[in-house]
Amino acid sequence: MTIKEVSEKYGVTQDTLRYYERVGMIPTVTRTAGGIRDYQEKDLEWVGLAVCMRNAGLPVETMIQYVKLSQMGDSTFGERLQLLKGQREILMEQKKQMEETIDRLDFKISRYESAVETGQLTFSKNDVED
Repeated sequence: MTIKEVSEKYGVTQDTLRYYERVGMIPTVTRTAGGIRDYQEKDLEWVGLAVCMRNAGLPVETMIQYVKLSQMGDSTFGERLQLLKGQREILMEQKKQMEETIDRLDFKISRYESAVETGQLTFSKNDVED
């Protein structure tokens, strides 16, 4: 696959793909005899992982470390496992915070829906006034 095709497939710019490769967020991409990037299935798997992890907020440095460990072979399984578990914990905390925010917004929305119907916004002693 060409870089243009990969860019379109994953919804990232060609510059982003070049950056991922340059900094080591993905291993060096397969190239043609003329030096043109020719993404193979294994390259696409790395791009997919990098895009997913970045969308989840994984720091660039962590992804680079993961790729380095992967390239070092099977002896790094434990380190990779710990790295991924650590990132999962961070995501779970972010998810918890997002759920709490959504719950609070849902409460506020319900209050305003009621206010729109009744023409009155009521407060209890525990409410934060707007």
